[in-house]
Amino acid sequence: MTLLKRLTEADGLPGFEDDVRKIIQDELGGVASIQMRTDRMGNLIAEKNKGAKGAASSGGPHIALSAHMDEVGLCVRGIDSSGGIQFASWGVDARLLPSTHVRVGPNKLPGVIGTKPIHLQSAAERKSVVGIDKLFIDIGCGTKAECEKLVALGDFVAFDSRYVEFGEGKVKAKALDDRAGCAAIIEILKQDKPYRLTGVFCAQEEVGLRGSAVAANGLDADLVINIEGTVGADMEGVDENDHVTTQGAGPALSLVDRTSVYSRKYIDAIVKLADECGIPYQFRRTGAGGTDAGNFHTARGGTPCIGIAVPCRYIHSPVSVMDKGDYENLVRLVGCFIKKMNGGAIIK
Repeated sequence: MTLLKRLTEADGLPGFEDDVRKIIQDELGGVASIQMRTDRMGNLIAEKNKGAKGAASSGGPHIALSAHMDEVGLCVRGIDSSGGIQFASWGVDARLLPSTHVRVGPNKLPGVIGTKPIHLQSAAERKSVVGIDKLFIDIGCGTKAECEKLVALGDFVAFDSRYVEFGEGKVKAKALDDRAGCAAIIEILKQDKPYRLTGVFCAQEEVGLRGSAVAANGLDADLVINIEGTVGADMEGVDENDHVTTQGAGPALSLVDRTSVYSRKYIDAIVKLADECGIPYQFRRTGAGGTDAGNFHTARGGTPCIGIAVPCRYIHSPVSVMDKGDYENLVRLVGCFIKKMNGGAIIK
């Protein structure tokens, strides 16, 4: 899974998705049937077979596939007198941060997140969660002036976390939410099929679905399939009702979430197809959270949407875990669904 390794090891904080966008452009640049453009928000739009009305032979629908390029992380908000970097969080639980390795700013300076050592903490401090205001990033500087030569306010901070395959078909990496979705769309667009497809690689999802709010108003599609990495909490100590998804049980279909009510006729159609083809799937068992589909399904005159995701443990953290089989079955299921839609075998 070299593609997923490249995508997850790239840094792409909200508004700074350049490295991720470049990888996608490199991957799709050699496909003659694909035209790419980047809008003012930084969304990358990849249109395949744009001149055809749907499939070249069947006049099928125009299907758009959406995923977001950005990831959770941190942002520099100050520098203290001893050269420690103070920071704000973009969607990360502070309890996960002490001793985490990071890369700071455009020069990707190596650093580590530190706090007062346990030897110096009071009994009360040892029993409480260390807040972000008590944490700092150490890049090896001894003074504020020294650090200011290397770091500026507003610099992004990404987690320094490597892609590793381990166990029984598992992958650990940062930013599987949503580089898994980006990788899946790249694979599907590369397939030698005559269908009209558009890949929408969105910016700034993690800070309020901002990129898709712009992309959705410029997209004229019959159906949007939003592909995500989603919560997988199937572990000891979590009530089964709160697992949300189960790793190894296949890609997860959404019925409703905080921003979207997904089109039931298309959900029923993709479920029927999965059963016919023997592709495992599951339903996402929560209505919490939201995705870029929330903007696509309400833009223009309204567009029906499907939400499908890869379960990821420890999401929104310096490292998450995915089952490769879930990812492969997602690519397979979406590819089969597109083929059936263009063959007229599914409701239009």
